[in-house]
Amino acid sequence: MKQDIKSMTLYEITQAFAELGEPKFRAKQVFVWLHKGVTSFDEMTNLSKPLREKLDSIYTITAPKIVRKQVSKLDGTIKYLWQLHDGNCVESVVMQYHHGNTICISSEVGCPMGCKFCASTLGGLVRRLEPSELLDQVMFAQIDSGMPISNIVLMGIGEPLDNFENVMRFLELVNSPDGLNIGMRHISLSTCGLVDKIRILAEKKLQLTLSVSLHSPDDESRSKIMPVNKRWPVDELLAACRDYYEITGRRVSFEYTMIDGVSDSEEQARMLAKKLSGMGAHVNMIPLNTVEETGLKTSSRQSIAKFQKILEDNGITATVRRTLGSDIDASCGQLRRKYQKTQEGE
Repeated sequence: MKQDIKSMTLYEITQAFAELGEPKFRAKQVFVWLHKGVTSFDEMTNLSKPLREKLDSIYTITAPKIVRKQVSKLDGTIKYLWQLHDGNCVESVVMQYHHGNTICISSEVGCPMGCKFCASTLGGLVRRLEPSELLDQVMFAQIDSGMPISNIVLMGIGEPLDNFENVMRFLELVNSPDGLNIGMRHISLSTCGLVDKIRILAEKKLQLTLSVSLHSPDDESRSKIMPVNKRWPVDELLAACRDYYEITGRRVSFEYTMIDGVSDSEEQARMLAKKLSGMGAHVNMIPLNTVEETGLKTSSRQSIAKFQKILEDNGITATVRRTLGSDIDASCGQLRRKYQKTQEGE
């Protein structure tokens, strides 16, 4: 079976090339080509034909296929549905902000976490993405859109910390000066709360932004919508977040979906403010994107405004996420789910 060369670091490619009798500079040439988005060794024009043929016999170069592309008429947001080499599909979303272009990428095909409000988890986990498949989403979205990408959010389909080793490898690759060279401070990683992995991540002291999908400050309501809470309750999760903040010096961002009658009460706002006090936290309030299979509804504007005011009055920074791509199924998992239904003839 051929090796996935794009998932290899420059050091690993250099070591492998040394065993093939190839000089060190050849490894760097190949690494640079891979991170420019070539789809075959034949495109590497500064390599000899015999070497290209040799590499092609040993390695494979991943390249996803665009099976759906939606462009918002409202704000230019672009949503991609990528088909991978095995026929599975994942989504990415490119969003335009004043500070640059941001891509939200997927880390798994499907998701094992079972959050009740999310389309990504319908059908469960299929498989975890390889580092090259995470990298491809950034590279090929940039190539297709013509929009230089400066920021990355790992908040698409899947739980990034469930795919820990591959995600760490991806971060190393995308941060490489010889690759896309996107700095850690321009990367956000979202988790639903895998406490053990948060603690391991803290020890790495990466300068990325950790975003925790909290969505409720109390165990009773959070357990109803997020099964992970039964393994790691709210207080245990927040203790890990406080330790993360102290170890890394990086404040934690909390994603909080506003769900009517589930997570938007004034009592929950006061409880949330109390539990986040003193840790430099930022709460990103997210009006729920309606997913018809869940039966859940977004909170009213009045409830969202009242919730935000309570947080701010208690010293917690809180913002309401700007809705982008509302006309193109920009919520995670929706486009993939619709595509699956058409393929299944539903």
